[in-house]
Amino acid sequence: MPFLFPDHPTIGIFGFGAFGCLTARHLADHFPVLVHDVNPDAVSAYVSEAAHGNIRAADILSVAKCDIVILAVPVTEMRSVIATISPYLRKGAIVPDVGSVKMEPAQAMLEGLPDHVEIIGTHPLFGPQSARDGISGLKIAICPVRGYKFRRIAAFLRLVLRLKVFVVTPEVHDREAAVVQGVTHLIAKVLARMDPLPVRMTTASFDLLVKATEMVRYDAPSVFWAIENENPYAGAVREQFFELAMGVRDQLAGDKCVVAAGMAK
Repeated sequence: MPFLFPDHPTIGIFGFGAFGCLTARHLADHFPVLVHDVNPDAVSAYVSEAAHGNIRAADILSVAKCDIVILAVPVTEMRSVIATISPYLRKGAIVPDVGSVKMEPAQAMLEGLPDHVEIIGTHPLFGPQSARDGISGLKIAICPVRGYKFRRIAAFLRLVLRLKVFVVTPEVHDREAAVVQGVTHLIAKVLARMDPLPVRMTTASFDLLVKATEMVRYDAPSVFWAIENENPYAGAVREQFFELAMGVRDQLAGDKCVVAAGMAK
């Protein structure tokens, strides 16, 4: 990997929830990783059980002075974290976030981070559940915000971690994610509330729905909130989904012949 990072950078991660933990685990095979979270006990417990010593808990200053500083905090906390770490970021540092929405984090980073750092919005299109068997072949979106080192990051993700990389603008990301994630999480929320679901006489299509539900069922509430409320396009998609669902319900409540004709269209 020297051809990508000849300077052997250090990685700092702010936020050690489910995704911060997943990020640290995969990056620690290649870089020294320092992590900081508002819950130091959670970090210490994980670090003590880690398979190798490349992940260490550290204070805010030490993490902020890393070469690459990853923001793995909820979108609602990002501006506060940015304000805290900005005075300590080194010149030329790369600051990516890993949130599920991109327009608001990109704006927050542009407004709050010093001009001497590069900014990249990233969204790994997977989570701890879908990454249980490894991340090779999974997808990640990269949104260049400021600087040019995103090309090096993209090459590492593609060539070393074997991810499928999509370089898009924050606007394009959020527009597509409003459907891809917004609708998926709405359906999963409803199915999860219908527990217990059948497990014996199921169809292949039903099994796929259950599998999709299980992939997001245990996401932190802040993830669902961000997907549905921080994405500026999610509201319109959500209302369209509910409107179309109500239309199907109205069809089913109507005359059978009318229903059959409507379904055939």
